[in-house]
Amino acid sequence: MLKKMTVRDLSQEQLGGKRVLMRVDYNVPLDESGQVAEDERIRATLPSLAYLAGRGARIVLMSHLGRPNGVRVPSLTLRPVATCLADLFDSPVEFSPSTTSKEVVAASRQLEPGSVLLVENTRFDPGEVVNDPALAVAMAALGDLYVNDAFGAAHRTHASTVGVASQLQPAVAGLLMERELENLGALLGEPARPFVAVLGGGKAGGKLALIEHLLDKVDRLCVGGAMACTFFRAMGYTVGKSLVEEDLIEVAEALMRRAGEALVLPNDVVVAHELKADAETAIVASDQIPEDRMVADIGPLSAEEFSQVILGARTILWNGPVGVFELEPFAAGTQAIAAATAEATQAGGTSVVGGGDTAAAASAFGLLDRMSHVSTGGGAMLEFLAGEALPGVSVLTDRQRPRR
Repeated sequence: MLKKMTVRDLSQEQLGGKRVLMRVDYNVPLDESGQVAEDERIRATLPSLAYLAGRGARIVLMSHLGRPNGVRVPSLTLRPVATCLADLFDSPVEFSPSTTSKEVVAASRQLEPGSVLLVENTRFDPGEVVNDPALAVAMAALGDLYVNDAFGAAHRTHASTVGVASQLQPAVAGLLMERELENLGALLGEPARPFVAVLGGGKAGGKLALIEHLLDKVDRLCVGGAMACTFFRAMGYTVGKSLVEEDLIEVAEALMRRAGEALVLPNDVVVAHELKADAETAIVASDQIPEDRMVADIGPLSAEEFSQVILGARTILWNGPVGVFELEPFAAGTQAIAAATAEATQAGGTSVVGGGDTAAAASAFGLLDRMSHVSTGGGAMLEFLAGEALPGVSVLTDRQRPRR
């Protein structure tokens, strides 16, 4: 991150009165009435907006919302996001129903210093996800320089994250992007030890590369959630109706051999016939899962073991719930992980929590504000921690000399 420019490297002359085209990640959930249901990703960009507005920049924002697949989907308009942003930010916020039209370019030029214009969903244009050069040029007409503050989209090679950054110079990181990369980068540098990672979620496939990359860096690695079932199968256990990625069993087996005692898998699990709020549950040993049931949470003994590992850590990475926490019968394991992570943080440890479901779980248990850093990126976080370059970061302008 130290090699890339950020907004803090830009002078007053570079910002004052200039149009700053800023990519944000406002891919937020909407409620049944079409209004913003959760505004955390919007709030996360407020420091960058305040920084730019305070220096007289004219701010043009771009974001995607959902997956409209290159067509205009009325339910995925960013108009309600603009309304939400206007309620949160102490500067005028305008909205444009287009992304690159002559009208929106004219609107960008008419902006007053310190004001904001949010343009329509970038994914309404089919050229966005294929990084169409013509679309990138059209987007570049909206700004005099480029800022990427969308860490959650930094792993995408899209027109709004990569193409336009090649057209507008300087192209720099926003304050949120900088904070994300510094906090996550610290995990790959010299984290305080013991360093513990807790991984959960539904599928192992998206996280095996992360596990492989972390094995040489962490002291203990706890694996829960449905993804643990692939490891159970690699151990020769039957897993009933649980989700298993058959093509990854050999990979899981190799990872277990390499990890040795550093890898902590659940010794007991909560099982059920179906995932329902009133489901009948049972606690069984991990090698005694009935054929007609599925794993829905880690068991109490495993929750205690995971918690003790976390409480003994100085650095904690948590990505993925260890059970179907949205349903009360299967929430205890994830709640225990959240509580232990919060307690370890309060005791002086550093915790990094990532992934939408993980943040939602910590929030549901009232513990989100007790974590050191909550990442706004899911896939981007996983790829970064797995050692992969993020296209939306690689394209940013290199810093020529150290910041004073």
